Amino acid sequence: MACTCGGHNEALFAQLDNVIEQHKDQRGSLISVLHKAQGIFGYLPEEVQAYIAEKMDIPLSEIYGVVTFYALFTMNKKGKYTFNVCLGTACYVKGSGKLLEKLQEELGIGVGETTEDGMFSIECCRCVGACGLAPVLTINDKVHGHLVPEDIPALIAEIKAAALRLNDEAKLNAENVLNEAKALSSQIHTETRLEAETL
Repeated sequence: MACTCGGHNEALFAQLDNVIEQHKDQRGSLISVLHKAQGIFGYLPEEVQAYIAEKMDIPLSEIYGVVTFYALFTMNKKGKYTFNVCLGTACYVKGSGKLLEKLQEELGIGVGETTEDGMFSIECCRCVGACGLAPVLTINDKVHGHLVPEDIPALIAEIKAAALRLNDEAKLNAENVLNEAKALSSQIHTETRLEAETL
């Protein structure tokens, strides 16, 4: 099966081919392959599952069963920043349900969904293991505790501001690299011209 990604994911499928090749003949390696595939693509869409099924000669239904059984796998693309609200007993009693409601209201998405711009996702879990900080949520595995619903807009604004700063820094770095390349090219051109004139 050739990748039907229209060319934009060929490098990702090449990485997946390497992973499959490393594990193809190892009994019980499907979970490892799926885990690495999710690391490559960020999630396990049907196209990736079908590709693995064909390459490993495993029924697609078996792969789908594993992907939907284990909570560590996702078939939905995650945002750059994932809010994971703890709904364990200690957090729930202290108001994590209200945190979840506020997140959904502020971002306009539900649990397991991602904002249209690909920036945010919302997930839930049973326990983060930080009960003394209840209620808690994680943002990309960083724990935030003792929260109230009124804290949510500020958290979102903080992330947006930080992302904007990173984007601006990346643009500035790209401009600097481009300017350095132009200067180097100009210098090489000048040196080449001077060498040619001396001959």
